[in-house]
Amino acid sequence: MTDMDTQLPANRRFATLADTAMAPRFAHDRMLSLMAQIVLVLAGSALLAISAQISVPFYPVPVTGQTLVVLMIGMAYGSRLGAATVMAYLVEGGMGLPVFANGGAGWAYLLGPTGGYLTGFLVAAFILGLLAERGMGRNPISTALAMLVGTAVIYLFGATWLSSFIGFDKAIAAGVLPFLYGDVAKLIVAAGLMPLAWRAVRALAGKGDDAAG
Repeated sequence: MTDMDTQLPANRRFATLADTAMAPRFAHDRMLSLMAQIVLVLAGSALLAISAQISVPFYPVPVTGQTLVVLMIGMAYGSRLGAATVMAYLVEGGMGLPVFANGGAGWAYLLGPTGGYLTGFLVAAFILGLLAERGMGRNPISTALAMLVGTAVIYLFGATWLSSFIGFDKAIAAGVLPFLYGDVAKLIVAAGLMPLAWRAVRALAGKGDDAAG
């Protein structure tokens, strides 16, 4: 357990970032809590859509921030809310909103060569949420380990599905290897951002508790 964990109230030591942020304000009002969760899901799905359209020059291929956003949503929101957010994003795209990479949309896109990665997003967000609910993601090392697990899950689903279209060797060559350097960079970014987010939310939650008292 980290020093950050011990400074949290006992009933919140293994809460998620979202739980800790909302608790002082919505703990005693279920309707407000539900509304806050809906807002988080919509905001998260919008952020996923935006991140899918932004490409950053990188070697050997450009990368988007979508994987980073997926995994950080899982760690920040928890298993249920994180999975619900990614599911909302997938449903929005399936129903025709141009939220996938390069403005892609439709159920056919979900079943296409890159559909496995989208399924991997859902599973990875849920798994990282579970890890966050068990105390991971509050320091750089545990954040990096969680990100590594989530990235592996996405590649497992993505490359496996892609291999059914182009074969296993080509799936690894085209769908995994070119993105490894970018994923290492994302892991480093997350390892720095998540602990900072925890410090900020913990400070705000403490002020909320003081005001409520």
